[in-house]
Amino acid sequence: MHPIPRALACAVTAALALAPLHAQDAPAAAASTAAPAKPASAPEPVDLDDVRNFSRVYEVIRQAYVEPVDNKTLMKAAISGMLAGLDPHSEYLDKRGLQQLSEDTTGQYSGLGIEVLEVDGALRIIAPIDDTPAARAGIKPGDTIVGINGKLVDPENMDDMFKQLRGEPGSKVTLSILHEKSDRPVDMHLVRERISVTSVKLRELQPGYAYIRISQFQEDTAGDLESKFADYVAKHGQPKGAVLDLRSNPGGLLTSAVAVSDDFLDAGGIVSTRGRLADANLKFDAHPGDLLQGVPMVLLADKGTASAAEIVAGALKDNHRALIVGRRTFGKGVVQTVLPLDADHAVKLTTARYYTPDGTSIQAEGIRPDIALAELTVNPADNQPVLIDSEADLKHHLANEHAAADEDIDNDGSAENAKLATQDYALAQALNILKGLALGHRVGAAQ
Repeated sequence: MHPIPRALACAVTAALALAPLHAQDAPAAAASTAAPAKPASAPEPVDLDDVRNFSRVYEVIRQAYVEPVDNKTLMKAAISGMLAGLDPHSEYLDKRGLQQLSEDTTGQYSGLGIEVLEVDGALRIIAPIDDTPAARAGIKPGDTIVGINGKLVDPENMDDMFKQLRGEPGSKVTLSILHEKSDRPVDMHLVRERISVTSVKLRELQPGYAYIRISQFQEDTAGDLESKFADYVAKHGQPKGAVLDLRSNPGGLLTSAVAVSDDFLDAGGIVSTRGRLADANLKFDAHPGDLLQGVPMVLLADKGTASAAEIVAGALKDNHRALIVGRRTFGKGVVQTVLPLDADHAVKLTTARYYTPDGTSIQAEGIRPDIALAELTVNPADNQPVLIDSEADLKHHLANEHAAADEDIDNDGSAENAKLATQDYALAQALNILKGLALGHRVGAAQ
């Protein structure tokens, strides 16, 4: 893979995740500037009446608010309100916000392990991160935090609520969670931990079939994927199919998503971005070199698959490289750029929309799966014992002359399938689909 030049990586922000993220040097596919945008028209002059109204409101607050408010607090509130009125992802970052931004990028921080977004004055769970307190407690994408430590969440205390989601390792917090399709919140008692997210997990699902789980897109995700895949091949050989699991992946670095897409593509577009600034108009293409060497792929997605994860899903779908299985994705199709104001302050501003290789914007619509799956759980059926269920159970049956001495004819794979289905129904379905694709791939290669 070829690294993106630093200037280019900074031009296209890495702040694609729903938590603040920033531009970094990261491995990625080729990038080229798209067609120049049309020259912007002259900016509209600021209305002096609006300036006067702002000044009047400012003075009224300073003089008449029930408690004294210092100028710094008022100005910060004014800036934050101006950005919050644009879209859910633009925001003002102080020194603490910049520190959290850096922590999110590296996957190292102290908290609960959830990605949240303010939606209509509420804290909406986008996704819990694997192996974190939030995931272990049973928090799901689509849940809503209605209270923290007994204090209700409302637009007036949103900043304080966000801060309480993080804290020292070992400190306790109680979240009042309203599960989707429920009308009664439940209290969940959690203990904050030092979160060190390993974004890539890779294992053999069944002989010949690899399972690749990416929980978010960090600085080292593409390199970690390539290293772990090389170890997998050394141990198990080249797989004949793979499941790429992006469920509840809230996103992360744009450059990392591009690099991961490139790892599974030999050619074709990955993503393009379009905005008002010339630097925001970019196009990323893949290089030759597919880790899986063209064998079939199934990509698992759900409503927690967001942002950078949707870039990967869109790239693999539009290039007919993977079959998307699961549910419609979240639908965050905009790019944020972190614009420094000084050493301790910055603005995270939405500066572009991104488009899949086919030119589709997924903003507020998401990516529809090729094969839709409902969120179901499977329980094993209660079957009465059967004395005779095959020819081999009949008395005096003729033996198969080719049968191995230690072969168990009842081991047809259904027990393993049942075990996987009860643990993870969607993954079991994805594996079955993948096996069908792999069979077709082998038949096609033989012809």
